[in-house]
Amino acid sequence: MKKIVFIFLMMFCFSTAIVKAEEDIVPNAKSAILIEASTGKILYEKNTHEKFAPASMTKMMSLLLIMENIDNRNLRMDEVIKVSKNAAGMGGSQIFLKENEEMTVEDLLKGITIGSANDATVALAERIGGTESAFVELMNKKAKELGLKNTNFKNSTGLDEANHYSSAHDMSIVAKELVKHKKILEFSSIYETYLRDDTENKFWLVNTNKLVRFYPGVDGLKTGYTEEAGYCLTATIDKDNMRLIAVVMGEPTSGIRNSEVSVLLDYGYNLYQKEVYVTKEEILKTVEVEKGKEDKANIVVKEDVSAINKKGHKMGEITYELDVNKLKAPINKGDIVGNLTIKEDGKVVTNVDVTVDKSIEKANIFTIYFRYLKDIIAFEL
Repeated sequence: MKKIVFIFLMMFCFSTAIVKAEEDIVPNAKSAILIEASTGKILYEKNTHEKFAPASMTKMMSLLLIMENIDNRNLRMDEVIKVSKNAAGMGGSQIFLKENEEMTVEDLLKGITIGSANDATVALAERIGGTESAFVELMNKKAKELGLKNTNFKNSTGLDEANHYSSAHDMSIVAKELVKHKKILEFSSIYETYLRDDTENKFWLVNTNKLVRFYPGVDGLKTGYTEEAGYCLTATIDKDNMRLIAVVMGEPTSGIRNSEVSVLLDYGYNLYQKEVYVTKEEILKTVEVEKGKEDKANIVVKEDVSAINKKGHKMGEITYELDVNKLKAPINKGDIVGNLTIKEDGKVVTNVDVTVDKSIEKANIFTIYFRYLKDIIAFEL
């Protein structure tokens, strides 16, 4: 193991401890939470772990699985999906798909993210899971992987159904994962567009999340309403180098829902700021690689390392300690090769994994031989 220590004078706080507001700033919401997306730090909470019907915020989990399938190349944006009778028969919000109609994955995603379309959601759920019920099993499996303790899905859309529930906290975790997929934000930030634009069945699609238009910078994420759930909303915005995610559940009207989410976002940006201490582009150290096509590798953090502090908070003494394993090819970008420990005034506040900035393949025998020969010649000279 090799160690290198960097010392800076700054205040650092990686705690995700809950910050409780002194007053109820969203009095009409049954449950609410405000988090910062990169750190997961909770900035405000109210009844965050209570179980409620999540309505169409359920679709955030469906979207997460869809995007993971695209990332894994099990699904393509330009793939054409044939709509089943079951998907076409879905009630509630929809883009009025017809049985056997064909639509690309990309347009179906627009239908879900902009119009909260139940029929589009089920069409993609059936494509991935074979049946919607099999897809729902994948949703619940993912919920367990994410550590969601107060969530259980019975369908992919959020229509009211017995034993279908989640919490504001759990919905914020799903949203935190979903916003990593920038294509979703590209779609969810669209206020209005058209589907089937070049056909007789042209369909005007208007975003159910009115904050996309009326709160500058909001680029998502998912509304919800059913009789049981009331009005729900997960909204997100990236401003001042800080992405916030706000969730409210059980609001009495859509107007109050939008107003109280706006209050949460204002609260976050008024009181907090984000400070990035190590970016994933920064090279922490260059180390030797045994038997690699390249004999050196740059060590970087896997993700930006940040802190969310209250504005005006003073800084303390921060120490960075980097421990790197002995490296031997092959090594893939993303492989954990050590860790970075960050201390404040001598006390450990976080440990983060480090990796290499690019993959390094194993060298063939000729490369190793000539490298060895070159070292001998250099030594003799």
